Amino acid sequence: MVEELIGAAAAVCAGGLVYLAAAARVVKQYERGVVFRLGRLHGDVRRPGFTTVIPAVDRMRKVNLQIVTMPIPAQEGITRDNVTVRVDAVVYFKVVDPAAAVVNVEDYRFAVSQMAQTSLRSIIGKSELDDLLSNREKLNQGLELMIDSPAVEWGVTIDRVEIKDVSLPDTMKRSMARQAEADRERRARLINADAEYQASKKLAQAAHQMADTPSALQLRLLQTVMAVAAEKNSTLVLPIPVELLRFLERGGAPGGQGAQPPEEQALDSREQALDRPEQALDGPEQALDGPEEALGRPEQALDSREQALDRTEQAQQAVKELRHAVEQ
Repeated sequence: MVEELIGAAAAVCAGGLVYLAAAARVVKQYERGVVFRLGRLHGDVRRPGFTTVIPAVDRMRKVNLQIVTMPIPAQEGITRDNVTVRVDAVVYFKVVDPAAAVVNVEDYRFAVSQMAQTSLRSIIGKSELDDLLSNREKLNQGLELMIDSPAVEWGVTIDRVEIKDVSLPDTMKRSMARQAEADRERRARLINADAEYQASKKLAQAAHQMADTPSALQLRLLQTVMAVAAEKNSTLVLPIPVELLRFLERGGAPGGQGAQPPEEQALDSREQALDRPEQALDGPEQALDGPEEALGRPEQALDSREQALDRTEQAQQAVKELRHAVEQ
């Protein structure tokens, strides 16, 4: 009798263990359990942890609540400005209502993928090429709204949508490259023209300033020569300005080649008048008056000689300044 009781108890325990093993379910932290009892939705969604169901009566389906990253296959379309492009994107979504995701749609992943592809083709046809290339944030928001509207009924929410790449035909790429090159060349020419205009204004001001002091031009020339000579890797040919020669010629010493006394100038005029008989015959009075006027103006001759001396002193002073600038 005792043995029979022990055997019955052991059988009951074994049956209980088998029932518990068949009824036990474990729901992970990122999952939710949806229970169907005899084909009907039963109770609330099971929370993470240990739970039990009735074997052969209840069937539990687990739904993942993690964010799903789904790439959208590249879609080819024609933009509003008649450019053929190929665009691919990626959509991020997650399940917020496990019961609706299981009951309202057969496969919510496949449904979101198809809706994303059709929405992407629609957004390509409504947009222009410049918007696809530079204004992607606005297109991403519009694409997100287009996918999220029907997905709400499926218990799915769209986290975000990103356009990854826009493929253009080779001819369009070359056209855009030529356009960008032409635009950069235009800007470079405008910058160069503006620089030339500003430089010409500054040079005009410098020339106006140097016109008052001619020696400043000579000093600037010497500074340029010193800057070039500092390299010591080329032969320098220094031109002598014609203005400097004229200045020294005007300021030469009296009696030399720079200037002649008024008396010698009068004698030269008289000799020239005698060498030209035709002119002397045509104007004898002018030829005879010339030397008399030259000899009859001693005061003017002295003034001219003093001016020649002053010019000589100025020439010597200019030569000293040039030597001082060269030494520096």
